[in-house]
Amino acid sequence: MTFQNKIEFPFFCFRFKNLVRNIRGRRGEKVAINVPIYRDKNTPNPYVEDFSGMQDGGESARAAKPDHIYMDHMGFGMGCCCLQVTFQAVNVDEARWLYDQLTPITPVLLALSAATPIFRSRLSDRDSRWDIISAAHDRTAEERGLAPLKNNKFVLNKSRYDSTDCYIFPCSAGYNDIPLEYDEKIYEQLLKGGIDEYLAKHIAHMFIRDPLQVYKERIDQDDSKSTEHFETIQSSNWMNMRFKPPPPDASEIGWRVEFRPTEVQLTDFENAAYCCFVVLLTRVIISYHLTFLLPISMVTENMNRAQKRNAILEQKLYFRKGLATCMTHQDTKKTAECKAPPGEVVEMTVAEIMNGKTDEFPGLVTLIRQYLDSADVDVDTRCTISQYLNFIQKRASGEILTLASWMREFVQNHADYKHDSFVSDLIVYDLLKMMDDIAKGEKHCPKLLGSYRSKTDSRIPMAVRRAEELLVMSKAVRKTST
Repeated sequence: MTFQNKIEFPFFCFRFKNLVRNIRGRRGEKVAINVPIYRDKNTPNPYVEDFSGMQDGGESARAAKPDHIYMDHMGFGMGCCCLQVTFQAVNVDEARWLYDQLTPITPVLLALSAATPIFRSRLSDRDSRWDIISAAHDRTAEERGLAPLKNNKFVLNKSRYDSTDCYIFPCSAGYNDIPLEYDEKIYEQLLKGGIDEYLAKHIAHMFIRDPLQVYKERIDQDDSKSTEHFETIQSSNWMNMRFKPPPPDASEIGWRVEFRPTEVQLTDFENAAYCCFVVLLTRVIISYHLTFLLPISMVTENMNRAQKRNAILEQKLYFRKGLATCMTHQDTKKTAECKAPPGEVVEMTVAEIMNGKTDEFPGLVTLIRQYLDSADVDVDTRCTISQYLNFIQKRASGEILTLASWMREFVQNHADYKHDSFVSDLIVYDLLKMMDDIAKGEKHCPKLLGSYRSKTDSRIPMAVRRAEELLVMSKAVRKTST
């Protein structure tokens, strides 16, 4: 079934019709998304779809790759869901520092939250949405390097929805090891305005993109009072991290960073666990002055690995071997590079990064627990956080499945599945019904959630009572001893 010579995606056409039209118009052809098919024992070899009925002059047949699931609409990418967390920093320096330090963490959370294994009723060989959204782009043939530059200025190696290409804090510059395209005119304008070269390049890099959507009634703006023109570009550069300056008309909003890779989960408990983890990690980074910087090319490679099927158990990500600190962010006048000594970057599993590697790396969760030990946290909150951290540790180790792995298992065990990579309507219905029941709390799935249900677990009040009793007893002992 088709919709305007497209594989059917009608809702998105109506909801974002201007964006759809502008992306295709700028690109000069339909979006072409190809995601590797999961090869099961009865999957055709090679797997090739028949698009002869598309009535598009053979465009789909030419764009579709063998052994791939083909999608020709930006809605297949932009229609994916994610869980984004925004933090407000105390000032611009801290925001830039957090932006850089969280960037190497983004692939870890992408693998840990993997939740997107099925496209167009077919099992893919990917567990996450990242490359699918990245492929729903507006780059022309010239910008993709398929034709000589004539009407465009740059060959753009990445989509506007991809991993970041540069760190922005001065001492991180030594890790920017990939070529960065940026608008020279914008860059010079920013330098003259007092912006340092690292942040200026980041901003000028965003301005190599055209705006995707502009409302004619909002073209005339007072740029001294509004950042709408800037946000038109900023908000259409969808990277794994986003640096967000404060708007001039809202004094209560400060410098912020947005953590963007995490895939949305079925339950509030899971989503809260991931949000809480990232929030606490920012406190650890700032309190202990930790640096997790890697060469930016390794972050890009990690993002590629993190979305592969069962990446959480089968892939290794580049990460710093041991703990390192950097005090430079306390004073931006110090621009000495915080560079890791040779051999300090190794390949580690997600479990090793989260839970620790013997005698080498303590694990991010361990660092958070150490931070909480020194923080003023009430018992009830600590019990809730402990549940979140325990859950994340078990998911990292594979004891609890990612949503992507659970969905695969559900499909492969369904009576209607023919082991040919095709997910029938009956399987889709049963899968969605089960997911809806889990999300509503009507069914509990130990494989997906373990024994965790919510922070109101019946064991918590008992733990609180015992802690309070011990506190009262210890106070009484101290009084009698004095």
